Order: sequence, then structure tokens, then C-alpha cells
Amino acid sequence: MYSPPNEYIPQVGANRRPLMMWLLVARGSLALVAIIIGAPLALAAGHSALAGTIYQTFSHVCHQLPERSFFIKGHPFAVCARCTGIYAGFAVATVLYPLARSLRQTEAPARKWLFLAAAPLAIDFSIEFSGVGHNTHSSRLFTGALLGAVAVFYVMPGLLDLSLRKWKRDRTVPADAAITRTSDPKEVSNAAMFSTPASAPSDYSAPHRRI
Repeated sequence: MYSPPNEYIPQVGANRRPLMMWLLVARGSLALVAIIIGAPLALAAGHSALAGTIYQTFSHVCHQLPERSFFIKGHPFAVCARCTGIYAGFAVATVLYPLARSLRQTEAPARKWLFLAAAPLAIDFSIEFSGVGHNTHSSRLFTGALLGAVAVFYVMPGLLDLSLRKWKRDRTVPADAAITRTSDPKEVSNAAMFSTPASAPSDYSAPHRRI
């Protein structure tokens, strides 16, 4: 039996949720890269208040050492070269994500791939930290971009799964309400059969009625 028109649930909205989530993440990641590059441009253009706000915001997640950062217009990026690679790699991989995986696939790859992607960055960092050698802006950029790009395939499945979930409350109808709403005697008897019976009053206050 077909449902009445007023109970029809459209399916287009649910199918668009993963697409909207992907667009939101893609735009957000691209905006972050634009802000990182825009900070020195804003400072060079004389917008010191705006540039100072950007630098101060990113100072909580990056050391911002000038000798480890890219420069444009004589001013450093809002983050170092390695962080620039992480943000840029994440943004590029997010934009290209639908070409690699379906937006309705919510299973993340095996964790070993994430550790393998982080290995070059750890090696590059260890070379500089241990004093064995010196890394470069390019090595920091590319190792950070590799980790950022691979991280997308672990972040997006969780966000896509979140977008596919239903947030509607479960509407339960009490048995008494179901009995009063129906007019079919059979349905009334079935609802009454499965409803919780009311507890009988206690007779401890009347000893003469006890057996």
C-alpha cells in the first residue's frame, strides 16, 4: 500500500549531505591556505591590524620561525614551511578527494598508511634535530604536504559518516494513545494485549480482604 502524500520523505536532501560536507571542508581548507599566504600580503599593503590578527592566531599552532618560513613581499608566511605543506597538502587532497573515493564511502584506510606518510616528516625532523644534517624549505614543504594529503583520507570518512546520520528524534506513540486514535476493534484489542497492565491496588491496608 502506498503512503499518503503528506507522509512522503524526500530522498534528495539525504543524498546531498556528503556533497555539502565535502564542499564545506574543501572551501575551509582552501580558505586557510589563502589566509596563510594573505598575511604577508596584508602586512605589505599596510593592513597591519589584519596581518597581526592572522599571525597571532596561527602562533598557537606553529612556531613561526622566520628562518624556517617562506617569504613573500619581504614578510614571512603565517606558518612555517612544514605547516604550509600540511595545510596545502590537505587542501589539494580535499579538492581531489571525489576523484579518488566515493563521497558515500565512510570506511577509513588502514592506519599503517598514515604512519608511513608520517615517516618522511619524522625522518626530516630527526635529521635537523639530531645535528646529523640540515633539512631545507623544500624537504619541510614536501614531507608536510604528504602527511596533510594522506590525513584527508582519515578525516573525510568520519565527516561523511556524520553527514549521513539522521538527527531526527525517535517519535514513539504510547499504547493508550494508539488505542484512542484507532477505530478498528481488532487493533484496539491488539494494542491492549501488548500494553503494560496497570498494577493492582495493595490490600495491606484492609486485612479483612486478604485470604
